[in-house]
Amino acid sequence: HHSNQTIARALHEGLESAQLPTDLIQVLPMTDRAAVDILVTLTQWVDVVVPRGGKGLIQRISALARVPVLKHLHGVCHTYIDADVDIPMALRVADNAKTQRYGTCNTMETLLVHQDIASSILPPLAALYQAKGVELRGDEATCSLIPGAIPATEEDWSTEYLAPILSIRVVPDLDAALDHIARYGSQHTDAILTHHWEHAQRFLREVDSSSVMVNASTRFADGFEYGLGAEIGISTDKLHARGPVGLEGLTSQKYIVLGHGETRTG
Repeated sequence: HHSNQTIARALHEGLESAQLPTDLIQVLPMTDRAAVDILVTLTQWVDVVVPRGGKGLIQRISALARVPVLKHLHGVCHTYIDADVDIPMALRVADNAKTQRYGTCNTMETLLVHQDIASSILPPLAALYQAKGVELRGDEATCSLIPGAIPATEEDWSTEYLAPILSIRVVPDLDAALDHIARYGSQHTDAILTHHWEHAQRFLREVDSSSVMVNASTRFADGFEYGLGAEIGISTDKLHARGPVGLEGLTSQKYIVLGHGETRTG
């Protein structure tokens, strides 16, 4: 509460320097959660809610709100390493996607690897992860290739760890990778690492996530990185804004018609 008051004072100073009304930014003088529960039902006063906090908060707001909510619940992000891939590039990107920061919603939580390249890429990739203290959980094929990996449970495939833990599955083909993402993903951010143009295009078409990437780290799913300026949040909903949301994502449309007495006949 005290932090919010301090931030509001700083923003009010900015508004004053721009000769804008300070009432444009307001902080409610209470911390009672019941007040928030009421606020999100006031459709005559509130246009949109952007909840920032834990899953419990977002689930509660989503259940109670009568106004639009920009949100995402989970960031179960995947990287799929295809059979036809530049191995040094794949090592670099897969390492960055997991270890650059552990506690962000665009951090990779599950790695999918084509079976034809698994024996070549998993041992050196595992060495990178294990040197940084990442716990590896995998299917049977993964555990046979990575000493120290522990068997993954069904729950692991749909878990957002936000921690140095990574689930790994070896898949027979792109179809299996797409099926896995469709079943366990959270429609946040998913990436394919491949030289195969058709596979990349199919991945882009069929993965129903707010950000889908080819040969890049999932960590790029960010409003600032997309050139949107300050990011307000990331939405995995379909309407109206989706993906990283900047100021433009908070705007709507107004259609203006300038006429000279025209009338409609049809």
